[in-house]
Amino acid sequence: MAAINANPILKAAGLSKNVPSGAQTLTILQDIELAVMPGEALAVLGASGSGKSTLLGLLAGLDAPSLGSVWLDGHELFKLDEDGRAVLRAKLLGFVFQSFQLLPALNAQENVMLPLELAGSRNAAALATAMLERVGLGARLHHYPKHLSGGEQQRVALARAFVMQPKLLLADEPTGNLDAATGAGIIELMFQLNAEHGTTLVLVTHDEMLARRCTRQIRLAGGRIMAG
Repeated sequence: MAAINANPILKAAGLSKNVPSGAQTLTILQDIELAVMPGEALAVLGASGSGKSTLLGLLAGLDAPSLGSVWLDGHELFKLDEDGRAVLRAKLLGFVFQSFQLLPALNAQENVMLPLELAGSRNAAALATAMLERVGLGARLHHYPKHLSGGEQQRVALARAFVMQPKLLLADEPTGNLDAATGAGIIELMFQLNAEHGTTLVLVTHDEMLARRCTRQIRLAGGRIMAG
């Protein structure tokens, strides 16, 4: 068993996001305080428009806050420039998007190989193949996204996220575009991979079944955390 680390792998302090809306300013998130410990599985719940996806983007450094700070494995994200944040994400973070975000010109194997190649891996093809076999897509290596079902595309996205063995996986509605049976399979696969790799999970979801699988839940309403 891995040694217990008392320091959060992900922390947000005073995190706020405001955007202009006509002559007014719209507050999407306000004064978010959050700490996620290594190995934890956190579900972020809330109604549509409550700021869940915005929060996930801020925690990943994909969007900049209006106020506040985010630390990823002890590194303060917004003291880094865009390139610095990208380097840190590549080392530590996997991200699974609701819309899969697969590159249509690349087949399944090539999509999973991409982060490995960007990291300079000399064994990218073999590692990508092994991970796709792990998610049950060994026979679909050379299929392009348009020839894959929604569930298969999400499994490719999970394989791409896990192939780098990230310390932290952020997932935005990972079952949102899937039918119930396929979604249940994706949930099971995600937690199996989590257990194998010890990856910390932060999952934005409307799915109460998925939320119950997590070790902790928080709920956003009006841009604030209402329960933890």
